Amino acid sequence: LFRSSAASALEEGSIYEVRIEAVGKRGDGIAKIGKYSMFVPGAQKGDTVKVRVKKISGTLAFTEKVLS
Repeated sequence: LFRSSAASALEEGSIYEVRIEAVGKRGDGIAKIGKYSMFVPGAQKGDTVKVRVKKISGTLAFTEKVLS
């Protein structure tokens, strides 16, 4: 299931295309969709990547990159 970055609520297991806006303290890329901050391991600022949401905790989402 692929969803655009315009989604209002994230769902675990769903795939989204996101743009990395920043890099966190641990080196993960950070993207935002609505109220959610998504952590993307191995992504760099400026990248556009497809990610699968593995876990949601409050307004934080932990993801993994999906190969196109």
